[in-house]
Amino acid sequence: MFRLSSPHPGQSGYDVVPDTRPGVADKRRLFRELHLSGCFVIPNPWDPGSARYLQSLGFKALATTSSGFAWSQGRCDYGISRDRALTHFAAMVEATDVPINADFQNGFAHDPAGLAESIALAIDTGVAGISIEDSTGDPASPLYPAELAAARIRAAREAIERKGGDTLLVARAECFLVGRPDIEETVARLKDYADAGADCLYAPGIRQSGDILRVVERVAPKPVNLLVGFPSPLTVSQIAALGVRRISVGGALARCAWSGFMRAATALAQGGSFEGFRESASGDALDSLMREPQAGAPAPRG
Repeated sequence: MFRLSSPHPGQSGYDVVPDTRPGVADKRRLFRELHLSGCFVIPNPWDPGSARYLQSLGFKALATTSSGFAWSQGRCDYGISRDRALTHFAAMVEATDVPINADFQNGFAHDPAGLAESIALAIDTGVAGISIEDSTGDPASPLYPAELAAARIRAAREAIERKGGDTLLVARAECFLVGRPDIEETVARLKDYADAGADCLYAPGIRQSGDILRVVERVAPKPVNLLVGFPSPLTVSQIAALGVRRISVGGALARCAWSGFMRAATALAQGGSFEGFRESASGDALDSLMREPQAGAPAPRG
């Protein structure tokens, strides 16, 4: 396989060079290997540019953030359509050389058959993993009944197997995020999801070391993802010592980016001050980061 390299400033034309970027199967294989031992941080970019920067820092895998992406599109979290989410997944896969885990919310379907259809479409985007929540989006009944929630994970597993079986399935128990902070219910749901075919278990909202350890021990040998989207007193090494396999940050990095933008914009709007630009990244540095060519021919400059 070959691709065209984009010209550097002051040059014209394109060079044909071998395409040595890893393929989808390579990324999925690497992603599964990362879940076998140790502990890794899987940060959450919200667009291809932020994904490229995180990749440049050496992170071995990345995960999308539904909230971060929604905000970038002028929408609230859960305000994105399935088609738009799928397009986003494909763009993130194309922009990077590392595995991408897709934050697919509840799969944009309530019934198992509808979820299976969504899973198949997500797999076609090239993602290496897919996370599925057990939240309904209905404040009056925020979680799917346990039996239905497990049936949904089973349907997702079957959809993955029909597509070759190499995409990682992450099942989330949303109890702590929907006002039901019951660690026993959380563990029971995660165990059901593990039995239904989930490869990795995830209980966003748990923070205490005791709760984290209980989840890790009760779902073993399946790996556990921990969400740390706040200034936790725990370090990565301390979290690893609890047996957590991977650490994600949700929309935290997107919120950090919004904080810088909002401070600078507010200073400009309310005080007429440009001081907020003092610590901004340089355009040259960003251009250098984004200039590395991606697969396929770049559009000629006008």
